[in-house]
Amino acid sequence: MVGSEIPILIRFSSYVAINLDHHWPTQPVMTRLAVIDIGTNSIHMVLADVQPDGTYKILDRFKDMTRLGNGTFTTLRLSDEAMARGLDVLRNLVTLARNKGYERIIAVATSAVREAKNGGDFIDLVAEQTGLKIRVISGPEEARLIFLGIKNSVPMSDQPVLAVDVGGGSVELMVGNRDQLLHAKSLKLGAIRLADEFLKRTPPSDGMLHSLEESVSSQLKAALETFKTKRYDSLIATSGMAGNLAEVIHLKKTNRPLPQLNLATVSIKDVKEIEQELRTSTIKERLALPGLDPKRVDTLFPATIVLRRLMELSGRDEIVLCDKAIREGVIYDFTVRHRDRLKAEAEIPDLRRRNVIALAKRCHAPDVHSLQVASLALRLFDQTKRLHGLGSLERDWLEYAAILHDIGYLINERQHHKHAYYLITHSDIGGLSSDELHIIANVARYHRRAVPHSKHDGFDVLAPRFQRVVRILSSLLRIADGLDRTHFSVVRSLDVKIGPSVTITATVSGDAELEAWAARGRADLFERVFRRRVQLNLTPQEDTA
Repeated sequence: MVGSEIPILIRFSSYVAINLDHHWPTQPVMTRLAVIDIGTNSIHMVLADVQPDGTYKILDRFKDMTRLGNGTFTTLRLSDEAMARGLDVLRNLVTLARNKGYERIIAVATSAVREAKNGGDFIDLVAEQTGLKIRVISGPEEARLIFLGIKNSVPMSDQPVLAVDVGGGSVELMVGNRDQLLHAKSLKLGAIRLADEFLKRTPPSDGMLHSLEESVSSQLKAALETFKTKRYDSLIATSGMAGNLAEVIHLKKTNRPLPQLNLATVSIKDVKEIEQELRTSTIKERLALPGLDPKRVDTLFPATIVLRRLMELSGRDEIVLCDKAIREGVIYDFTVRHRDRLKAEAEIPDLRRRNVIALAKRCHAPDVHSLQVASLALRLFDQTKRLHGLGSLERDWLEYAAILHDIGYLINERQHHKHAYYLITHSDIGGLSSDELHIIANVARYHRRAVPHSKHDGFDVLAPRFQRVVRILSSLLRIADGLDRTHFSVVRSLDVKIGPSVTITATVSGDAELEAWAARGRADLFERVFRRRVQLNLTPQEDTA
């Protein structure tokens, strides 16, 4: 064995400084979230970057008018053709999201899937074909999410507003203010449902219209009567149906497209005029109407009736349009439910490093010392790569072991290195395999006192190639830990020269005699592993003032 005496030489030089702001990391990054809304009429996807503070930016939107609910409300089944269309669209959207780096995907399905007897079969088929897990949400939950989207898009006061979303299968009625959702009802008045049930031909007969209006009126009246609130500050409408109606009205009045949907307004007079035009027109005449979405040619009319009757029953002669709804509501709901996790993920994007640091925090490991030792150990690793030949994976293991090397103090200061081994091997650190946990635990265990030996059970069970890795990494960790013996982070940078001996020059910002003494005592394993003497040189940091 090479002798462990290390001569201490003082030499002035300057090297790249180690970052001394050693606290658990706080560098902000964004969480990428894809939200898919599987509606009765359309399937939408938004791709959003979510900040830890809950703000978000939608980077892209995709929509397909799949008409998943065609015929569903009369047969209570999703047709084979509709399921095939839906599966094809979802397969494309999931592939697109993942190709763009959006691995976190939330998918929700509403009334068509909710009410179809074979809705579960469709969900299973999508999961099998795409890996996407769909959450079927109830009517009240749909209303809650929609209102979350609305109240974060339309200015509100403490006075209640009435909000409505006219979908393909259901209508969500909501009462709330800027603080909360007060009441909500989900009604079976969706435009596709009404068209399937009442409008058997176009233009409809008087009898069809009478039955339709009676059904809409009775359900809206019953819902409004259950709300304790009777007076509303405004009536807000969201959904593609309301948006398309606003576009048709604006084009008819100005001959120009609607410049912005959000906060645009339409009067009851304008709604009635368009309703009358749709009521008497054929399919061909409707398709010629400027701004009317061809895929809503049969559904815009019943949606218009719902909106007009709601205006009449609520006493509002104007609708305020909102361009946010369930998709944005899902994003807001996600940020509220996962705020702490989002913050953690933003600060520490790497899953494994995040979980390692979480364990260090739970065990009350000293952050400044743990991160300083990790930084020093990685410097040694990088500058001795010619000797050990290890790669990025082993480098990660060294960092994790360095961060966790002192967690054994949680149990007892005496033999804390052994307690660290126990805590690491008995912790569920997500992202690390059992082999990796045992390697990291051994490296942490050998940061002090005994060196790796076959008589140690935890070391002996490792495969020979992993035993070699443990010897190398723990030899580096022992020196790094010695170089922060006082926990004062006095070592500012390291420079390693490899020759017949290994020269480590440490630039220091203060008295580092204790660090030099500790590093000298911890270099024995390094010298044994690499068969080279170690020289440690301390260099005072130059005064830049």
